[in-house]
Amino acid sequence: MSVKQAFDSGAEDYDLARRQLIPCFDDFYGTALQLITFEREAAIRVLDLGAGTGLFSSLVAKRYPNAEFTLYDLSDRMLDGARKRFAQSDVNVAFAVKDYSTEIIAGEFDLIISALSIHHLTDRAKESLFQKLFACFNKNGLFINADQVLGETPAIENVYRSSWLKQVREKGVSEASLSAALKRMEEDKMSTLSRQLDWLRKAHFSEVNCWYQNYSFVVYSGQKKSS
Repeated sequence: MSVKQAFDSGAEDYDLARRQLIPCFDDFYGTALQLITFEREAAIRVLDLGAGTGLFSSLVAKRYPNAEFTLYDLSDRMLDGARKRFAQSDVNVAFAVKDYSTEIIAGEFDLIISALSIHHLTDRAKESLFQKLFACFNKNGLFINADQVLGETPAIENVYRSSWLKQVREKGVSEASLSAALKRMEEDKMSTLSRQLDWLRKAHFSEVNCWYQNYSFVVYSGQKKSS
C-alpha cells in the first residue's frame, strides 16, 4: 500500500483519532504555533506541506486572519476534509493534490509548515526537499516542521515505539484506530533528528533548532535570513 492509499483509506477517521495518537498533542502543536512571530495583521503567504485535513493551517489561520494559505497533499480525500474545515470561513485558501517531494513548488512564501508528513520521505528526499524549500521563501522566511523522528540508536528507537504504544493505549485509543495507524506507519521512512537538522544547515537555513521533543515527536525550525 502506498502512502496515498494509506491516507485515502483513513481520511474519514483521521481527525477523530489524532488527539489519541499524539499523546503530546497540545504541546506539539502549541510549540509549533508559538514559533510563528509575524504581526497578527500581516498578510503572510503560508504553504502547508502534507496538509491532510488542514488542522495545522486552521490553527495558524486563527492567529493570522489575513494570511493566504496553500495546502498540498497527496490524498484528495484528505484535502476534502480540509475543504470542509474551511468551507464556512473567510480564510483565503487554495488546495492542490501534489507530491511536494517530486513536483515543483510554485510561488514564494513567508511561512512553510508541515505536520506529520515529511517522515514519509526517504533520507535523500528529505535532504533534497530542504534545499528546494530554501529557494521558495521570501526574505526572512520561516520553516516549521512538527513531525516524528527515528531514534538515534536502535535501543532509543525501541523506547520511542514502546512508550508511544503505552501512551496511546492509556489515552483510550480503539484497537481499530491503532491498527489503522500502525498500517499507515508501515510507509514511514523516519530519519534521526540530528540528520535533519544537519540537512537544514547544509541547505543554508539559519537559526536551526529543535524546540520541542517528546520521544519521537519533535518540532524544529529554520529561517532564511535576508542578506
